[in-house]
Amino acid sequence: MTDRLRIASCQLNPVVGDIWGNEAKMDAAYARAKSDGVDIAVFPELMILGYPPEDLVLRPTVIDDCRKACERLAGKTTDGPALLTTSPWLDHGNLYNAALWMEAGKIKHVRLKHHLPNYGVFDEARVFTRGPLPMPITFKGVTIGLPICEDLWQPGVADHLADHGAEIMLSPNGSPWRRTAHAERTAALGEKVFNEGLPLVYVNQIGGQDELVFDGSSWSMAADGTIVQSLKSFVEDYDVAEWEMHDGTWVCVSAKTEAHLSGLEADWRACCLGLGDYVNKNGFKQIVLGLSGGVDSAICAAIATDALGPERVWSVMMPSEYTSGDSLEDAKDCANALGIRYDIIPIRPARDAFSDMLAPLFDGLEPDTTEENIQSRIRGLTLMAISNKFGPMLVTTGNKSEMAVGYATIYGDMSGGYNPIKDLYKTEVFDLCNWRNANNPDDMLGGDRPIPERIITKPPSAELRADQKDSDSLPDYPVLDDILMGLIEQELPVEDIVARGHTRGDVIRIQRLLYIAEYKRRQAPPGVKIGSKNFGRDRRYPITNRYRDRFDD
Repeated sequence: MTDRLRIASCQLNPVVGDIWGNEAKMDAAYARAKSDGVDIAVFPELMILGYPPEDLVLRPTVIDDCRKACERLAGKTTDGPALLTTSPWLDHGNLYNAALWMEAGKIKHVRLKHHLPNYGVFDEARVFTRGPLPMPITFKGVTIGLPICEDLWQPGVADHLADHGAEIMLSPNGSPWRRTAHAERTAALGEKVFNEGLPLVYVNQIGGQDELVFDGSSWSMAADGTIVQSLKSFVEDYDVAEWEMHDGTWVCVSAKTEAHLSGLEADWRACCLGLGDYVNKNGFKQIVLGLSGGVDSAICAAIATDALGPERVWSVMMPSEYTSGDSLEDAKDCANALGIRYDIIPIRPARDAFSDMLAPLFDGLEPDTTEENIQSRIRGLTLMAISNKFGPMLVTTGNKSEMAVGYATIYGDMSGGYNPIKDLYKTEVFDLCNWRNANNPDDMLGGDRPIPERIITKPPSAELRADQKDSDSLPDYPVLDDILMGLIEQELPVEDIVARGHTRGDVIRIQRLLYIAEYKRRQAPPGVKIGSKNFGRDRRYPITNRYRDRFDD
């Protein structure tokens, strides 16, 4: 039995469905591990197909191609190192998420995922079959457990492995990021490590996949629950940890320890990674967005520029007679600060044409939100025309507060392919703008202080009518966001939210707006998941829904 193991953590960014591209990534990382003289190279969960694959795994050719790719990778392990990853795996007519241990030129061991997450953003129980409690494997005389992601979040697997002699656990993961992710991972998995006295090597993927962002932030934990290795957050990374047997326990004696990101920087990087990977993985060369002089479009322009570079961001100001001079100046200043293309296309000719066209039907009726929404839809049409003609993907810019209460125009400012701030409340938008202006990390491409201060400090307005302010029809954003946080993230009864200091009338009105805007959100583009309950993958309320909280008095 060896008393020393060199284990490479290969934190990579797969593309869902790109089996051959992902195989090439794994091949390159494996070659590096081989040159470093490691014993074992560990890759993220479902690295060969990308995670989450959703219904791709129901396609027989996908499963066949994954198996062939894994067999090719296994063929490269003839003289080491061993390779660990997971793949969809068909066995006796059942489809599993399987840990594959590749050694000596073949797939030597297969261990099936026991706990299939079926909550929040996960629906693995829909496409995979639950495997039995996995037995450990033996490598160079060392007994190793191979739990897959959720297997360590739930009870049963870690103690089963310990009962059957496991000395250390190696775990491939596909754990999406949210603000509480790192604390939840270390607490939930650390409990298993501490209780069973089994050190853990945890390897997570990074990258954006539709609405999910994976932060990597891979780590290793000693038997006492101490983190002894940590890889970078939100970027691909690689590290070799040296483990030695000391007094019957595997101890990490050498590994790097990067700081895992949290707080506003983590939020910002998640937005950048989500948008950047959506654009790049779907083959877009450029993005276009409306730059109004308001804070939402400004932060989206800054995120896009940080993620893609200024040469790939195209901004368009589309003024009407309601657009203030300040907004015109602020939009131009923001574009200049970011170094992005900036065009002005006045919408009045189109608005006048629509007014003339609809005049016979609208005769005698007072202007209302109909005319306001026409302006928004003209802007959406204009941006989509640019997208169609020149090819950039349209980025939409509505925040979570507005999307929650329907303060957005369907087929207007909701038009677009992706929304980087879809899961950010308005107050969080302000916080992130202030953070980005105060911080300019070297790998961010948008430059120093990219968002003009006046954009952040002026009262928000859609500028669809004279002297309009968001506060005309909504509570102030700190009030609105606290109510929404209670209704959405915490699912609190109305009375509990009222007890936090809000009027019952405000809370009831916001709850009603939240429910009736569901049909709009179903037609909204995808966007980065930031918090605990985003619209789309997490919060799945029915469109037709008469439920409202009732009161005894």
